[in-house]
Amino acid sequence: MSAPHNVVIIGSGPAGLTAALYAARANLAPLMVEGLEAGGQLMLTTAVENFPGFPGGIMGPDLMANMRKQAEEFGATFVRGNVTAIDLHSRPFTITTDDGAVQARTLIVATGASAKLLGLPSERKLMGHGVSTCATCDGFFFRGKPIAVVGGGDSALEEATFLTRFASHVTLIHRRTSLRASKVMQDRAFANPKISFEWDTEVAEVRDSGGAVSSVLLRNLKTGMEKDLTIEGLFVAIGHTPNTALFRGQLEMDEGGYLITLGGSKTNVPGVFACGDVQDHTYRQAITAAGSGCMAAIDAERFLESHGH
Repeated sequence: MSAPHNVVIIGSGPAGLTAALYAARANLAPLMVEGLEAGGQLMLTTAVENFPGFPGGIMGPDLMANMRKQAEEFGATFVRGNVTAIDLHSRPFTITTDDGAVQARTLIVATGASAKLLGLPSERKLMGHGVSTCATCDGFFFRGKPIAVVGGGDSALEEATFLTRFASHVTLIHRRTSLRASKVMQDRAFANPKISFEWDTEVAEVRDSGGAVSSVLLRNLKTGMEKDLTIEGLFVAIGHTPNTALFRGQLEMDEGGYLITLGGSKTNVPGVFACGDVQDHTYRQAITAAGSGCMAAIDAERFLESHGH
C-alpha cells in the first residue's frame, strides 16, 4: 500500500468539494473518493438561484463542475467508485474502495443524505422538472402555480406552509387519516386557507406535459378510487436518510443516523471530521454544506499540524 494521504475526503457534494479546495490550498494534497453519484443532490437540481455569487442563477451540475475544477486546480485528486469498507480503529485509517485500499492520516466524511422518494419511475424522470425534495431551494419557481406536498411529518407541514408564500394553492397528500407532525405545525397548516388535504391517499403516478409536471394520479388507500389532481409542482417531504451505514459502530450518531459533531466538525474519533448533510438535518442547503466543508478542512489541517505532519 502506498504512503498515507494527509486528507481523504469521502463524498463530492458542496461540502466535500469545499473541503477539498481548502485542503488543497493548504498544500495537503487531498484525495477525494467521489462515489458513483458524483456531485451529490445538486446533480438532480436544475437552476440554483440561492448560491451567493450567481445573480442569474446557475445549473446544479454546472455549479458542481466548477467547484470540482477549482479544487483540482489547487492539487486535489479524485477517484471514482464507492467506499466499501472503513477501519477507524487504527492509524492511519484504512479506506477500502472499489479499486483497492488507501490510508489516511485524517478523514473528512461528506457522504450527505439521500431524500426518501416515492419510488415511482415518473418521479425520478421529472426530478428537477416539477418534482423536488427541497421547498427552500425550489419554491420560488412555483409562484402563482398549484402544487402538492407528500408527507405528514413536521418537515412536510413546514414545507407546505412555506410554499404558500409562492403557490396559488398547496395540496398536502398523506397516506393516513391523521398527521404525525407536532400540534403547533398542524394548527398552523389547518388554519392556512391556501392548504387543503388529501387523506388516506398515495401518489400512484406523476404525469407530465412536454417534460414538466402537469398532474398527479391519486389513489385512495381505503376505497381504491383514483382521481387526477392538476398541479405544476410536486414536493416529496417524507424524510431523508443520512449516508452513514459505513460508520455504524465506529462514529457516534444520533437516533436518526446523522453523525454527531462537536466543536465544529469533529467526530468522536480524533482525526475524523464530518460536514454537510451527513451531520446536518436542520438546514440542508448547498451554502451551509459548503461552509461546514471549509470548517472540516481547517479542522483537519490543524489536527495534522498538531501531530507533526
